[in-house]
Amino acid sequence: MTTAHAPAKVILFGEHAVVYGRPAIAVPVMQVRACAVVEDGPPGQGMVIHAADLHLRHRVGAPIPVQSPAYPLEATVRNALQRLGIRGLPDLTLAISSTVPMASGMGSGAAVATAIVRALAQHLGQVLSPREVSELVYQTEVIHHGTPSGIDNTVIAFEQPVFFVKGEPIETLHVGRPFRVVIGDTGVHSPTRDVVGDVRRAWQAEPEKYEALFDRIGAVAVRARKAMEDGRGSTLGKLMDENQELLQAVGVSSPQLEKLIHAARAAGAMGAKLCGAGRGGNMIALVAHQRAQAVAAAVHQAGAVHVIVTEVGPWLP
Repeated sequence: MTTAHAPAKVILFGEHAVVYGRPAIAVPVMQVRACAVVEDGPPGQGMVIHAADLHLRHRVGAPIPVQSPAYPLEATVRNALQRLGIRGLPDLTLAISSTVPMASGMGSGAAVATAIVRALAQHLGQVLSPREVSELVYQTEVIHHGTPSGIDNTVIAFEQPVFFVKGEPIETLHVGRPFRVVIGDTGVHSPTRDVVGDVRRAWQAEPEKYEALFDRIGAVAVRARKAMEDGRGSTLGKLMDENQELLQAVGVSSPQLEKLIHAARAAGAMGAKLCGAGRGGNMIALVAHQRAQAVAAAVHQAGAVHVIVTEVGPWLP
């Protein structure tokens, strides 16, 4: 039996603009993660996927509609086996579980795919680099999101804070001083594919307006990188607020997100914004150590269905 895990992620800066070639910053969230367990099955069984969270049991190769949650799981398995040079389907059972909230901007699909790829490679006695894992998981991200930026698979596969520009070499970030982030889940599912598609249509209708917004979001990400490297938390918080204003202008905030963001700021957060696609999912707030629990409690009282307090810092692998 082989077990592998993969963390969630949050985007600190640069949502949506990253799809159009601007920089973004994302960090792993170790408190929630996906898990994949691979075991040898009886001869002749073939490959069986069991995802208890989804009430799903699927034999790889059986007819499957594209809309089924089993479709991206099977695609991940097949792509991984092909990369590993395995012909045919080995007699294996793959069990998947995850504590990463779905459709909430935390990279649930990429986390599950990363855990699957890692578990299969390890069980079959092979080693894949983080870059190879990321490339495989990107193929699954295309299924989930249509036109993914590539940031989810990158930060989750490398398990490090990253400064990401689509199509350019990955840059991992040095964090000058650890900082805490409160993550609040609105409980509103907001599929990334749908929101990204809406933004693309808006960009096509008004390209000059949206290109200008994306430029400004990218500039915020560049300034945020410097603030992170220098350990300037107060500056980072102000940049989060600025990024949130721009995301409102893009049209991806929501009343539920705004309520949690305002609650976090009122409770003493240095800055707060939505994270991920928006229109639901999660918000994040940058907090001083001594204010973390107060901000978390305020966000929960304002309606968050789940609240996570995580630390970002040099301790990450």
